[in-house]
Amino acid sequence: MKKELVEVPRATLKFYTYEADGLTFYEFDATECSPPEPMVNAINGLRMLKNENERLVGIFFHAPTPLFEKTNKSFTHEIEELESGDVKVVFKKKE
Repeated sequence: MKKELVEVPRATLKFYTYEADGLTFYEFDATECSPPEPMVNAINGLRMLKNENERLVGIFFHAPTPLFEKTNKSFTHEIEELESGDVKVVFKKKE
């Protein structure tokens, strides 16, 4: 899978895009950031999602519970704990 750098307006982290299983993914890594930078970048990344075939993948140093509370009306999320102890969250826009 080839990941390509993509520009996300107002983001302070690098975002990458790739395709897998017929879906388009936008991904960023916020494990080295301090609050509020992870949430700010996630919100800007979520603005990229326009349809049910797009996902935002964020890697965080812990589950971003305040982000879930802020976005749960418009987005669903799945959480996966990584071997490193970090958390991978995949967001999907609600239909």
